Amino acid sequence: MTSSVLVLGAGMVGTCTALHLAMRGHAVALVDRCEPGRETSYGNAGILQREAVAPYAFPRSIPKLLGVALKRGADVNYHLGALPGVAGGLARYWRNSGAAHYPAIAGAYARLIEHATGEHAPLIAAAGAGDLVRREGYLHLFRDHAGLDLALAEARALAQSHGLRHAALDAGALAAAEPALRQRLPGAIHWLDPWSVSDPGELVARYAAHFQRLGGRLVRGDAASLRQSPAGWMVNTADGPLEAEHAVIALGPWADLLLRPLGYRLPLFVKRGYHRHYAGAAGPKLPLYDVGRGLVLAPMRRGVRLTTGAEFARRDAPATPWQLGRAEASARELLDLPEPVEAQPWMGARPCTADMKPVIGPAPRHRGLWFNFGHAHQGFTLGPVSGRLLTELIDGETPLVDPAPYAAQRFER
Repeated sequence: MTSSVLVLGAGMVGTCTALHLAMRGHAVALVDRCEPGRETSYGNAGILQREAVAPYAFPRSIPKLLGVALKRGADVNYHLGALPGVAGGLARYWRNSGAAHYPAIAGAYARLIEHATGEHAPLIAAAGAGDLVRREGYLHLFRDHAGLDLALAEARALAQSHGLRHAALDAGALAAAEPALRQRLPGAIHWLDPWSVSDPGELVARYAAHFQRLGGRLVRGDAASLRQSPAGWMVNTADGPLEAEHAVIALGPWADLLLRPLGYRLPLFVKRGYHRHYAGAAGPKLPLYDVGRGLVLAPMRRGVRLTTGAEFARRDAPATPWQLGRAEASARELLDLPEPVEAQPWMGARPCTADMKPVIGPAPRHRGLWFNFGHAHQGFTLGPVSGRLLTELIDGETPLVDPAPYAAQRFER
């Protein structure tokens, strides 16, 4: 039986949730303060990471932790004043990254990731977005032979256990594959299953346009105004109050702003990140992940997009893009990067949970309220499968993936 649904948040996750609901005949309003795909989903490296079966664990080696504490690299930064606010979540993140918990977490994570490109494919076709997508994988670059050899052993194990495809490139093969590289590196791993997107925000916008063609409503509104009503849930919008039987919170890094007034205290925190485009010179053919330096260089419509690692800071704290400056210095060792396109770097926030898994399913204590957030680095990758999973739960169907590992109730035990 179809019903009316408010979906709050028009990033990749929220837009795909609204699209799946509309495909099944529900009356859906997708509510956001911005146009679809203009915030967190806009700023990523544009890779649909089918190979990312293992979520990012908290570093556990002493040298790595010391490097983070002393801010020696470009992959991690932190604001000292923000650490008390995230300390509890980071402590649980550390614990869940250990051998006692991580294997089960990775197993649940992999069961979503294995559907990543398969669930994007029909949406890409229906939205007419094939021109944005390349199905040729991406490269992990290594600056030392020891790191390459260790990563190759890990890649072989992952490929065998999860049905992934990869190729090892030596120095010569890498130089031939990526002639824009300015130095001869020891080699790379070419992950063959991921897809890359030349404009991440535009892909979300195309999905949203398809949603509208199916009869869905795209509405400017204030998610913070969500409240219960006689019919279910109500939110204030530019078109006036909207009411529906169900409401889906898909607000990414802003989810906790809505959850706390409703009485939920989930272990959520954000990792901020930066990017900038550079144009005017030959760029890479495929996205390049410089493993040792923690940066990605991706060919985009606007030029080569350089993305950083993680910054632990208050969500709305002023930008501190020194991390991008370090990444840029490292990137210039690899590629010719002329003047940047943007006057200032873009900054956004990734929505994270303490156990590295997204929160997908019904709210434990509110009828008709649903959660779909906490995808960390992979909301862009997991939007379609998460949207389908939640839609199947709303419809009372047998879901594509066992939803138990992603239920909010796991944090209330």
